[in-house]
Order: sequence, then C-alpha cells, then structure tokens
Amino acid sequence: MTESKSTPITAEMYEYVLAHNPPLNAAQRDIVELTRQQFPEAAGMQSAEEQGPLLAFLVRLTGARHVVEVGTFTGFSALSMAQALPADGTLIACDISEEWTAYGREAWEKAGVGDRVELRIAPALETLRAMPAEPHIDLAYLDADKGGYIAYWEELVPRLRPGGLIVADNVLYHGEVADPAATGSALAIRAFNDHVVADSRMEAVILTVADGVTLARKKA
Repeated sequence: MTESKSTPITAEMYEYVLAHNPPLNAAQRDIVELTRQQFPEAAGMQSAEEQGPLLAFLVRLTGARHVVEVGTFTGFSALSMAQALPADGTLIACDISEEWTAYGREAWEKAGVGDRVELRIAPALETLRAMPAEPHIDLAYLDADKGGYIAYWEELVPRLRPGGLIVADNVLYHGEVADPAATGSALAIRAFNDHVVADSRMEAVILTVADGVTLARKKA
C-alpha cells in the first residue's frame, strides 16, 4: 500500500491553516456565523471555511465570468465566488429552498454583489437543461444532493468551455467512499468518482481539502 504523506489535520493545525489563508471578509464571516446560529443541525451543509478563499482563488485563476453553482444553501460559497467575479460577471445559483437561500440573498445584497447572482429556485437538473447547450460556463461548483452528482456532471460538461473547471465537493464523503460496502450518499459519491476518472473529456484531481474536493478541467 502506498504510504500517505498527508499531515494529520488536528484542531491546532486547522487553526494554523486558516490563519495563513486569506481571511474571510466581514460579509463572509457574517453568513458563516449566521448559518451556524440559525441552522445548527444543518450547518454542516455549508462549505468549509477554507473553501471560500479557495473558490474565490479559482474564479480569479480561471478568469471566470460565467459561474454555475449547484447547491447554494445559505449562500457562503456563492458569496465567495461572486465577490471574485468581475463587475459584469454572473453566477447562477441553483437550489430548491427559499428559506435557506433567503439568507444568501441578503448576504449578497449587503456585500454589493447581488446583481452578479441569479438565484434559480427549481430542481437543478431543470435549471441546467434550460441553459444554452453550447460551451459557455467557465466554472461550476457542485455541492448538492450526492445522488444527483453524475446527472449534474453530464449536464455541465458539454456546457463547459474548453479549459473550464468543475469543482465538486464532498468527494471523500467523511472517508466512507473507501468502503466497498458503502451505501447511500457514500455509494453515490463512489460511483461519481469512478465516473469522473473514466470521462475522457476531462482531466481531474482529488484534493484532500475539507471533505474532499475534485478539480476537473475540460480538455481542449
């Protein structure tokens, strides 16, 4: 078995990482804390704190102007990406909850990026299938129901421009993906990870960030 060189992420190490990453701005911090207060049992659905700066970095790195997010929750990740977009950039945020996304709407407006975010309250597959079929998406962030990942992927890849990026969250699913007897969402993510590896249209790597993040780039 190949030996892992990964450093164990203790509480102290995690604090060290956060201290040496770009700090959350006031708007990001507010929505993170508000989510924890308002939805303590569901707050784990929020992207990890270190993923906000990572997503913003990827938006800037790719020069993205057209971003799609599948799974918005209370809006932290959308906020992070919208703030990194140019003034005429657009982020289409897909979710099915008016309640959760209401907090995102308020956060985006307060941060001055409300005009960059188009919230679509509908099943994400419907929203994706209604988009233009030609390649036009620069970056997509996938963080919704795990059983839908493959279907979302198949709608996104043809619409992704060459060199565009898909970022998929929770691809390690709390470590359960390594279990051949995995069930439920862990089994769905196992299937998704295998699907990504087999897709010749894309090149992808898994990062051991938070609960696992896949970065997949569309080949020219």
